[in-house]
Amino acid sequence: MSALLSVRDLNAFYDKSHVLRGVNLDVGESEVVALLGRNGVGRSTTAKAIMGEVAPHGSVCFNGEEIAGLPNHKIAHKGLGYVPESRDVFPMMTVRENLLLGVKDMRRKGNWSLDDMLDMFPNLRRRADTQAGVLSGGEKQMLTICRTLMGDPRLIMIDEPTEGLAPKVVQQVGDLIAEIARRGVSILLVEQKLSIALRISSRVYVMGHGEIVYEGTPDDFRRREDIRKEWLEI
Repeated sequence: MSALLSVRDLNAFYDKSHVLRGVNLDVGESEVVALLGRNGVGRSTTAKAIMGEVAPHGSVCFNGEEIAGLPNHKIAHKGLGYVPESRDVFPMMTVRENLLLGVKDMRRKGNWSLDDMLDMFPNLRRRADTQAGVLSGGEKQMLTICRTLMGDPRLIMIDEPTEGLAPKVVQQVGDLIAEIARRGVSILLVEQKLSIALRISSRVYVMGHGEIVYEGTPDDFRRREDIRKEWLEI
């Protein structure tokens, strides 16, 4: 499988703190890859460095082009989407208006329409003309993912999409991510819940102390109790 996203020797810093230490990872066409690890090991920083929100030191190649060092809005226009953990919405704007803000080129028909988003999530359709600020945490998560899809990305990075959500909503978010992948969008999923990550991913990376310490398939990972104990369990 050819790599749509290829990261090599990626380092990142917060002031003098060396957070990422030579990270290597790949995401192929239409592939779902999970990035696992405890809080504070650098998973979110990896996504931010790829997206240009943290200064990257190393190589980030997307669709055959080096993007490390580009402004994040230019990276987004090249087809790389990013859903941060913060679930930021424009609270005074309606759900419909938030979704339309995700469209990058109104002149071109993308692979995802407003009706697609509202069909997948009846809750969002029912609240399409409601201000986004009053949505529940789960609804805001769905809205931020759908808004990113409206920009028609080839690859989407999703940071901790199920954090703090009820089990039923976690299932809905997992189903959405699986549907995104089914429709040909590659996904880098930063997640702590092994159940959702192993259900929908084709490969997993485990991160520890700013480095990739394991790479394998979900089946291989399930057999590696030593990896889970050392790098994931609290």
